[in-house]
Amino acid sequence: MTKRDPTHTTCERTAQAAGEERAAASSGARFSRRTALGLAGAGAVAGLARPAVAQTTIEWKMATSWPADLPGAGVSAQRICDMIATMSGGRMRVRLFPAGGLVPASEVFDAVAAGTAQMGHSSPAYWAGRMPAASFFSTVPFGLLPGEHATWIEFGGGQDLWTKLYAQYGVRPFLAGNTGCQLGGWYRRKLVSLEDLKGLKIRMTGLGGEVMRRLGATPVSLPPAELVPALETGLIDAAEFLGPESDRAMGLQAVAPFCYTPGFHEPNGATEALVNTVAFDGLSDDLKAIVQAACRAETLASLSEADWINAEALRVLVEDDGVELVNYPEPIMAALRSTSTDVVASLADGGDLNREIYKSYVRALARVAPWSSASRGSFLAGRGL
Repeated sequence: MTKRDPTHTTCERTAQAAGEERAAASSGARFSRRTALGLAGAGAVAGLARPAVAQTTIEWKMATSWPADLPGAGVSAQRICDMIATMSGGRMRVRLFPAGGLVPASEVFDAVAAGTAQMGHSSPAYWAGRMPAASFFSTVPFGLLPGEHATWIEFGGGQDLWTKLYAQYGVRPFLAGNTGCQLGGWYRRKLVSLEDLKGLKIRMTGLGGEVMRRLGATPVSLPPAELVPALETGLIDAAEFLGPESDRAMGLQAVAPFCYTPGFHEPNGATEALVNTVAFDGLSDDLKAIVQAACRAETLASLSEADWINAEALRVLVEDDGVELVNYPEPIMAALRSTSTDVVASLADGGDLNREIYKSYVRALARVAPWSSASRGSFLAGRGL
């Protein structure tokens, strides 16, 4: 006897049952519970007989400007990679390469533009040399605070201008983290007057570095991993990086005992995800949305985390490490404010797009600052803590 294919048997039974039910329906009969369960079971078996469709996993690389697992920005980069994998159900995976793992910290933008890495995590301030207006998308001296900055990006036209600025290099930018308000910087010696800035070698990036230069200091560009050795050997006299937690993890308090505040140069610690345009355009719509959603979620998560961990880190720096937290003397603060205004305004002279970005930023600041002062500012003053 010829052995029958069990798949055919299942299909025949399903067809027979369906025929019987059609006949019963035409005569006004109702399906019995037993018959209904039989049909459901047959359908399930037939479904299991279908071959599985192979799923291709998209593999990307992310180059970052941060040491591995650096509190703040380094952790943000890893969480974005993890979130993309989770949200995509494993259909897309991004492998993280910390600074130096694939390219040096200062070459992340070029790596993404060239497609060496499909994705990067860094700070727009690092590209101010080639695109001065990039600083607006990171931080501006005496400019927008983190929440105000996100408002400009999301609702004030900032994202469109940012996309337009990076498009010439084949890169798409997204807000992808925020380390919050920054410290003013770590100094090997105290500042008393403006004269103390003359000849001071300070690691300060972006527009803050230009402000210092105009006041007589010498800004030096160094990657994060080189800051402690540079301070220790006297290559530089001062350095700024991020907030209390990240700075303490770097060990800056061990080589520069005077910590100045406020962080006039970085009232906002926005970081960015850089995505190669060709790679991004090649994604399906849902994966594009997942990449953007992961970046947006990390912006909120990292800012919340920054306030929480920095509060404790500041206490430890002062009470346990013996760091002296010092306010900039008022004559220096006044000079920093007036010089910052001039430096920021000078960016409008860099071409039509720079001017458009500058005007958009200034409009956003003028719109949100009065409300911030009336709400947060007045409340903080009244709280008295």
